[in-house]
Amino acid sequence: MPKGITREKVVEAALELLDEKGIDAVTVRALAERLDVRAPALYWHLRNKQELLDEMSTTVLRRIADVLPAPGSGWREDLAAYARVLRAEYLRHRDGARVFSGARVSDPTVVVRIKEPLYQGWTKAGFTLAEADDALDVVVAFVVGFVIEEQERLQSAETDPSRYSLAERDAGLGEQAPLVKVAGHLRDDGDERFERHLGIVLDGLAARHVRGEQSGRKRRTR
Repeated sequence: MPKGITREKVVEAALELLDEKGIDAVTVRALAERLDVRAPALYWHLRNKQELLDEMSTTVLRRIADVLPAPGSGWREDLAAYARVLRAEYLRHRDGARVFSGARVSDPTVVVRIKEPLYQGWTKAGFTLAEADDALDVVVAFVVGFVIEEQERLQSAETDPSRYSLAERDAGLGEQAPLVKVAGHLRDDGDERFERHLGIVLDGLAARHVRGEQSGRKRRTR
């Protein structure tokens, strides 16, 4: 094993490289150059780029577990808090949500720290375990998608300020889409948009849960 190079140092350097140049620039070769070692030295710690992304994602998830508020205020509040922490941690890194998307968590204990208390509380509150798991998955998918779009738009606008010009968009639409034009001017970005969309997701989960409870009561009374 090469001296002075640890798995933690490799991941730390990879996150720095991610912030500077983006996910596509995070390669074993580029990482080896940053650490001033030969590329084969890194294979003592990580077999390939996907395993590196898994470790980077796990590091972010550990931070999430450390700052996530303790559950207990109710399933909706728990999910909202988790969504906000996820978004904040993804936004700390360039392409942060893309790193997490499809990654495999390499440390099972961090999954236990996050999920087990939530599942225990929600199942006591009347959710089935399947419903609780689906709710968490839906919120994670929403946050990942939202932040990927958020980060892509910000980075694209930095390199091309006219990319999302509403004037150019309106001119291209012509006179056949008045409502589409108006809707384009209603768009906002950032926290307000995130909270509004998160509310829509949570409202949908709440409605589904209520329907499930009503259906269960009907079956029990037959």
